[in-house]
Amino acid sequence: MIIDSVEVETINSFSKLELLKEVYGLISILPILTLLLGITIEVLVIVWLEREISASIQQRIGPEYAGPLGLLQAIADGTKLLLKEDILPSRGDISLFSIGPSIAVISVLLSFLVIPLGYHFVLADLSIGVFLWIAISSIAPIGLLMAGYSSNNKYSFSGGLRAAAQSISYEIPLTFFVLAISLLSNSSSTVDIVEAQSKYGFFGWNIWRQPIGFLVFLISSLAECERLPFDLLEAEEELVAGYQTEYSGIKYGLFYLVSYLNLLVSSLFVTVLYLGGWNLSIPYISFFDFFQMNKAVGILEMTMGIFITLTKAYLFLFISITIRWTLPRMRMDQLLNLGWKFLLPISLGNLLLTTSSQLVSL
Repeated sequence: MIIDSVEVETINSFSKLELLKEVYGLISILPILTLLLGITIEVLVIVWLEREISASIQQRIGPEYAGPLGLLQAIADGTKLLLKEDILPSRGDISLFSIGPSIAVISVLLSFLVIPLGYHFVLADLSIGVFLWIAISSIAPIGLLMAGYSSNNKYSFSGGLRAAAQSISYEIPLTFFVLAISLLSNSSSTVDIVEAQSKYGFFGWNIWRQPIGFLVFLISSLAECERLPFDLLEAEEELVAGYQTEYSGIKYGLFYLVSYLNLLVSSLFVTVLYLGGWNLSIPYISFFDFFQMNKAVGILEMTMGIFITLTKAYLFLFISITIRWTLPRMRMDQLLNLGWKFLLPISLGNLLLTTSSQLVSL
C-alpha cells in the first residue's frame, strides 16, 4: 500500500492538533489545581493556628511534637482519618449517608470561584458573584440535613434540623447586608465591589460606610460557619456530636474540612466586601519601577495583592478563633431570637437607609 506525501502531512498535522488540544486542556486545568493546592495549604495553616491560639488562651503548650512547632499535626490527623475504618449504620439510608458529606464539601469549594484573591486573579468574574456565593452556601445545610436524617440516630437528626433552622435564620440578614453593599458599589460582582472601594483609599472601605453591616455580617458569618457561640448543630453536651455522630474515617474528615473551608470563605468575603480586598490603600514605590520592568511589576502586584488579601482574611480568622475560646454557647431559642427578632429588623432598616441614600444621591 502506497501513501503519498499529502496524506502523511495530513496525518502529522492531525496528530499535532490533538497534541495541542491536550496541552491546552492541561493548561486550562492549572489554575483550578493551583487553587485547590492553595486551599489545602490554607486549611492546614488554619488548623495549626487554631490549636496554637487556643493553647495560648488556655495557657497550655499545644501541638509541638509533629514536626517543627507542631506544623505537621494537621497532616498527621488527616492521615489517621484516611486510614480509619469507614463504618456505616446498619439501619440507616446508606446512599444519603454517603452523599451528605460530598454535597457539603462541593458547595463550599464552588464558593471559591468568585473570590478575587488579587487584581485579575479570580476564576470567574460574574456579574452576580456575591449572590452566587449566597445561593451556593445555602446548599451545604442540605448535606448536613441528609447526613442527620440518614444516620437513623435521634442526636444526628436533631443536629440536621438545627442546621436547617440556623441556616435559614442567618442567611436572610446576611443577604440583606450583601444587597446593601451591592447598592453602594452599583454591582454584584466581587471584583467591582473591591474596585469601588479603592476609589477613595482607606476611608473608602465599606467597613466605614456600613459599620453596623460589618458587625452583623461578622455575627451571621460565625453562625453560618457553625462556630461558637453558634455551634448548636454539634453541641457535645446535648447531641454527642450532632449530625456527624455516626460518621467515621474519611467522611468524618470531610465534615471537619467543611467547617474550616467555611471559615476561610467567610473570612475572604469579609475582606472583599468590607476591607477593600487586595488594595493596600497606602502608596508604595516598587523597586522594579526604576528599571521599567513591566512584567516583573505585574507579577509583584499580583503577589502583593494575594498577600494583602490573605493578611486581612487572617485578621478575621484570628477574631473567629478567639471568640470560639472566649464566649459560651447560646441556647437554641436564644440563637433563633437573635436571628429573627434582632438581626433581621436591623438588616431591613440598613437596607432601607442605604436605598434612600442612593436615591437621594442620584
